[in-house]
Amino acid sequence: MDAQPLITNDAAVLGILFGILAFVFTTSHSDRPGWRRFYRVVPSILVCYFLPSLLGTAGIISGSTSRLYFVASRYLLPTSLVLLTISVDFRAILRLGPKALIMFLTGTVGIIAGGPLALVLVGLVSPETVGGVGPQAVWRGLATVAGSWIGGGANQVAMKEVFGVADDLFASMLAVDIILANVWMAILLFLVSRAPQIDAWNGADTSAIDDLRRRVEQHRLEHARIPTLTDLMQILAVGFGITGFSHLVADWIAPAIEANWPQLAMYNLASRFFWLVVVATTLALLLSGTRLRRLEDAGASKIGSACLYVLVATIGMRMNLAAVFDNPGLFAVGAIWMLIHAALMLGVARAIRAPVFFMAVGSQANVGGAASAPIVASAVHPALAPVGALLAVLGYALGTYGAYICGQIMRIAAGG
Repeated sequence: MDAQPLITNDAAVLGILFGILAFVFTTSHSDRPGWRRFYRVVPSILVCYFLPSLLGTAGIISGSTSRLYFVASRYLLPTSLVLLTISVDFRAILRLGPKALIMFLTGTVGIIAGGPLALVLVGLVSPETVGGVGPQAVWRGLATVAGSWIGGGANQVAMKEVFGVADDLFASMLAVDIILANVWMAILLFLVSRAPQIDAWNGADTSAIDDLRRRVEQHRLEHARIPTLTDLMQILAVGFGITGFSHLVADWIAPAIEANWPQLAMYNLASRFFWLVVVATTLALLLSGTRLRRLEDAGASKIGSACLYVLVATIGMRMNLAAVFDNPGLFAVGAIWMLIHAALMLGVARAIRAPVFFMAVGSQANVGGAASAPIVASAVHPALAPVGALLAVLGYALGTYGAYICGQIMRIAAGG
């Protein structure tokens, strides 16, 4: 039986978590050289996981006794997915041109195919590395990495719940995800810094990027606005309204499948949480073609991100830091997976003569998501940062579906 934590009141724990998040965001945006050097090495999202887990390890708070994670995962996570997805502008994405979309989708395919292939290759050499049963099955944990590398943190946590991943295994997967994703981003930034030379060698046409930069700057000047109270109420109504409706649908369809088609349970189709995130994401995608997409001009995705970071903090307090490196072989799986993705991206970019910008941003919009895709884009020009965010939002939309497909392929590859 777990020891009782020092603080058991969830209201007090929630206050502590918000304090941690405020501290991380304040310091990560500080102009002080010490903090800038620190966050250059350590991603801020990792600190958002680490500090609550440190308090949990010390016995000050406890994820096992608190109800905050349940509330965050069932209410804030789907709301986050809705608000991050509803801003998808398909017309703007199509205006990026075929090469940008080809490179983005190549990145998605590389993640979906690379995970099962890496699982099989490592399994041939070290079966125990990719073994495990039930919630400790490695393929389940790798499905959460697929969620992160196709979409982002919200998709990653959705896969944790859909596939029932143990907290200790999830902690290890977070380490694999964050370390390898940041190594790859460093490589992309290196390539982007030499984009003119590489594009000239590859014969890539970069005129579309210059035109894109001008259009992005014009759109920002014409549409961005300071949100009013009405805007905020509308954003919350859409986010939580779709979440509530998705709960109703999930409460009906999951038991119906379990009663009438129990064989589909192996594909997680009898899971209420699966239908919750799928229905929420699908409705948000459909509504992104309506006037509701304009809520993004008032900051809908920022509120979605705030919901996501509260969820991140509640996950952190459930993590066992000692379990992070229990299976170092998982890094081999992740490294091979990333190499497959990288080889496919570089090969297709060479074949279609795509500019380095499209290759780098297409890859990072998958692997890094909205947090880092704009960083890679702005390395070419600050005005292009929204392009990275735009493709990353498309990743949020595809992340739930792509990661679920990847997870099922890995389940078959692992013999599950």
